[in-house]
Amino acid sequence: MQDTMSALRQRVRDVLREYPGSQRAFAERIGLDPTKLSKSLTGTRRFTPAELARIAEAGGVTVNWLINGSDQAETVVAVPQHTARSGRAPADRREAGRYQQILDAAWKLIAERGYHSVRVADVAEACGTSAATIHYYFPGRNDLLTETLRYSVRLAFDRQVAELHGIEDAHERLLRLVELQLPTPGLLRLEWSIWLQVWTESALNPDLQVLHSDSYTRWHDTIARTIREGQQQGVFTDTDAEELTVTLTALIDGLGIQVLAGRPGRSVERMRQVLRDFVEREIVRR
Repeated sequence: MQDTMSALRQRVRDVLREYPGSQRAFAERIGLDPTKLSKSLTGTRRFTPAELARIAEAGGVTVNWLINGSDQAETVVAVPQHTARSGRAPADRREAGRYQQILDAAWKLIAERGYHSVRVADVAEACGTSAATIHYYFPGRNDLLTETLRYSVRLAFDRQVAELHGIEDAHERLLRLVELQLPTPGLLRLEWSIWLQVWTESALNPDLQVLHSDSYTRWHDTIARTIREGQQQGVFTDTDAEELTVTLTALIDGLGIQVLAGRPGRSVERMRQVLRDFVEREIVRR
């Protein structure tokens, strides 16, 4: 464990070395007190899961790489499929920074306003740049939507790796996975908004269906491998893991949509209780 933490700190230092600003500027970028960042780098304090996710985002790397040294390292969370990028790939660090700024702005605007209500000019205004610059990286609005989905998948993957990699008990991990899917105010609710819009658009756009399918498969596989591991640990029933996963993910999807749609009696708290009850009743071995 000590070697793992030491390697993680070294990789964070590598990210800092490549960052164009100072260590203090990096700390401000990720919303962390510079003193806490220094303590984490020396080993007198541990990075929290949320901090690792923000470090990965600011450094253009994955949490999987920070923790395990490889984007494709085997972890408790299924790794996203590699799919072709929609839009112009950044050629250098400066371009990568601009690309990420545009993607951040587009992602937030689409989540808050809706895909069809966001114009390229809105994204340009949010970034303090021109529409021509946006089109340089994303030729069309569909490219922006595709990348917002890819970005949401990356955010979810990073957050799940950061939160779950140290949880060995499959029961505890499954409950944490459920918690990470609740549309609570803030980042998770914005992610849900993106997913709702992608579901709608992918029903009409065959190209988007492929990316959506790959993305959903990653989430499905994460749940399934957690259930299988719980079965191996003897804490879950021997019911077919695929069938349990289909039912649990369908429950999450349906309840999440009802919460976001504001259906009376459908709150985040109610959704949490229904999902936990299902896990305890249908998955946990009695």
